[in-house]
Amino acid sequence: MKNKKNSIKEMLGSGNFMITLVSIFLGILVGAIVLKIAGYSPLESYGVMLKGIFGKPKYILYTIIYATPLIMTGLSVAFAFKTGLFNIGAEGQFIIGALVATLVGYFVKLPMGIHVVVVFVAAITAAGLWGGIAGYLKAKFGVHEVIATIMLNWIALYLNNYVIMLEGFKRPNSEASYKIWDTATIGILEKWKYTAHGRVWLKVHPILQSIFKTPVNLGIICAIILAFVVWFILNRTTLGYELRSVGSNKYAAEYGGINVKKSMIVSMSIAGALAGAAGALQVMGVSKQVSILAAMEGYGFDGIAVALIGSNGAFGCVFSGLLFGALKYGGPKIQSAMGAPSEVVSIVMGTIVFFIAMPKFIRLLVSLVKRKEVK
Repeated sequence: MKNKKNSIKEMLGSGNFMITLVSIFLGILVGAIVLKIAGYSPLESYGVMLKGIFGKPKYILYTIIYATPLIMTGLSVAFAFKTGLFNIGAEGQFIIGALVATLVGYFVKLPMGIHVVVVFVAAITAAGLWGGIAGYLKAKFGVHEVIATIMLNWIALYLNNYVIMLEGFKRPNSEASYKIWDTATIGILEKWKYTAHGRVWLKVHPILQSIFKTPVNLGIICAIILAFVVWFILNRTTLGYELRSVGSNKYAAEYGGINVKKSMIVSMSIAGALAGAAGALQVMGVSKQVSILAAMEGYGFDGIAVALIGSNGAFGCVFSGLLFGALKYGGPKIQSAMGAPSEVVSIVMGTIVFFIAMPKFIRLLVSLVKRKEVK
């Protein structure tokens, strides 16, 4: 526990953390400038955004629900980064995890509790194998993981659409699959509200009525547990040491007796499993089904930004995922409330990532500010 606290203190005191804070500030500042140019009050707009995030318990829960898959895809990308690989395929791995979770959640019938575990394990195994394909191609044939994962993203998307269209899985008169059985869901409040005790409380508590309208589920708990698992693997296990060594210098790692090719496959498999977990929990806790996709949903690509903002740290991904979840949920409300363009949120997020990718520039700004304070 002490080691965990020390790692968090190191993260908060590191230069990377300062770069992240300055980048977030600059992103908000650029968003304010865009709003002002468009003729809207930045303070009023950000006030609406904050109210849309923290104004009601329901809003906070939705922020967490939005953040959960982003935390896990961020962990997926961060894990690969730590081991010297760029997992741009978290999007496809997310799709595979969601698809397999729905297949097992619908076609397999098991008791409650057991069904949830089987669905989750099947999904992360399938997504892990999907990620492992890119690792194998890299290790065996030298195919760059960026190229391999981009192609696998599209294969996953069209495979998803093909499977959904199969007879017996596609729901009639829709472009979605059948919903998974209740025994495969992880909703916290869904079952309780239908009991006699639950109905009584719902009638007398307006706040509970608001909360029960949200698909609150166990996903965020799983995301935090996975963040700890990723941190533990990378920092407290022999496997993590080997993977980080390959990421730092694969030639030195190979000289030290580490199987570099095996490490690449293992790293991409674990990264794929993490992204697949995001897809599985999204199905089990929120959508309960998969739909035909016209384009990528963006969870995996947003995970890249989450990993960068979190400095590729396990706990950093939790905080940056919550930030992105808040922006994605609360940001669009400025359009409905005051007509301001909701695209400002994307500008803010993009600007934050842009400045994080320029650490030397941020350090220069910080040093200039410190010089002025000294004078």
